[in-house]
Amino acid sequence: MRIAFVNPQGNFDPADSHLTAHPDFGGQLVYVKQVALALAEMGHEADILTRQIADEEWPQFAAAEDAYLGCPGVRILRFPCGPPHFLPKEELWSHLSEWVGHIERWYRTEGVWPSLWTGHYADGGLCAALLEELSGVPFTFAAHSLGAAKLDRLLHPDDPSHTLEALDARYNFGARIAAERAAVARSACVITSTSHERHKEYQHPAYLDVINAGEDSRFALIPPGVDLTLFAPEGKGLCEESVLEAVASALARDILPERRGLPAVISWSRLDPTKNHLGLVRAFAESAELRECANLLIITRGVPDPLRKPWTAPAPEQEVLLSLASTIEDTGLWGTVTAFSLEGQDAAAALYRWGVQRGAVFCLPSHHEPFGLSLLEAMAVGLPVVATENGGPREITDDGRAGLLASPDDPAESGAHLARLLNDQETWRHYSSLGRSRVLEQYSWTRAAHSYAELAMETAAGWRAGDRSYPLPEFVRQTPPVKLPRLAGWVRATTR
Repeated sequence: MRIAFVNPQGNFDPADSHLTAHPDFGGQLVYVKQVALALAEMGHEADILTRQIADEEWPQFAAAEDAYLGCPGVRILRFPCGPPHFLPKEELWSHLSEWVGHIERWYRTEGVWPSLWTGHYADGGLCAALLEELSGVPFTFAAHSLGAAKLDRLLHPDDPSHTLEALDARYNFGARIAAERAAVARSACVITSTSHERHKEYQHPAYLDVINAGEDSRFALIPPGVDLTLFAPEGKGLCEESVLEAVASALARDILPERRGLPAVISWSRLDPTKNHLGLVRAFAESAELRECANLLIITRGVPDPLRKPWTAPAPEQEVLLSLASTIEDTGLWGTVTAFSLEGQDAAAALYRWGVQRGAVFCLPSHHEPFGLSLLEAMAVGLPVVATENGGPREITDDGRAGLLASPDDPAESGAHLARLLNDQETWRHYSSLGRSRVLEQYSWTRAAHSYAELAMETAAGWRAGDRSYPLPEFVRQTPPVKLPRLAGWVRATTR
């Protein structure tokens, strides 16, 4: 059996270049790579379909075909999609029809279609729907996060940069939600990472007329797993020493000498307002107990000194950094907070092992977190966690039994949970053990791969099917210049 993963955004290569270290290279890429590798270990074949980039700044993604070392059952196939240079995901919509055309010709030349297409994120789902139309092979859809829910969280009518019109122009929400609606309606099955995602996000008014969240045959729960060989309490990765040196250097630069021996609260997520770094800083500002027992470590990507030099970060991240630096200044937190750059899963695992040795805690305070793969990785190493109560972390932590949950709008609650873990070794050990056990029991890539293989057999047998009569959005059938759909005019019918 061959399963084709449809991923126009982000990219894949044997060295995992930029994996999770770029706004477009997030957890969904880790998900796809690991499920594909696990399928190959089971004796199946997997194709990862992505965008070819001919750009001197992105040399890893120029070859038309690639593979992971020692895993011949997985192919990385890259196809042109618009101009040759790198494009952010928001600019790919106009070129998806071209990309799908290249994929169709590839498989027709090979003479055999995959057994199943599986589209990831909105653009991948839309392309998978086009490929189903061309090949007759069914597809599944994993949104990973839904556009309408994200739009709701970002809308602030009093902020000119967060009005409907401004957000739609920046993120192309009109195209994204139209793509999601088509992928949801036409897919044989919608894949979610948590039951919360199914019963909350897919009951949003934007999708109610294209799917019934209560219809079991239309959904499959396939949560991500964790690379337990990498994210392990014991062991030493390739970059272990360099990570320890980076941590020591950051502490020496930013933390008062008398505080450098304290444990840390570790935050590792992209610099986006939805991740609520500001709420974590406010938790420190409002809790003298927390400040007395720990420092705050904020990990960024590619920005060595982001709090003192926020202008060195990409433009979308500068707003977050400026708000953090301003709050740190106003509340007198300099000397207790450091932010510095680490990249890649090897570095994350090494940092978490350092944290375990120092009695640290991991915190994910997002306003809403669709899943929370970084949370699983920290738990796998043995870090106790405090996470948002909104979204996937509630399910990951078994409703707070394997980790503590807090409201992202209540810094005092987050601060109290963090201080409790940091000040009580027995409590720290309790949640460290429960968290790792939870990951070992529930979150493996082999388990996810088995579920994909079962889905492929069920769709091939006709046990699952979508609505192929649902119309695809017109823009995906056009060649540039393409006029993308806008939300204005129908947003009130689709958002809360």
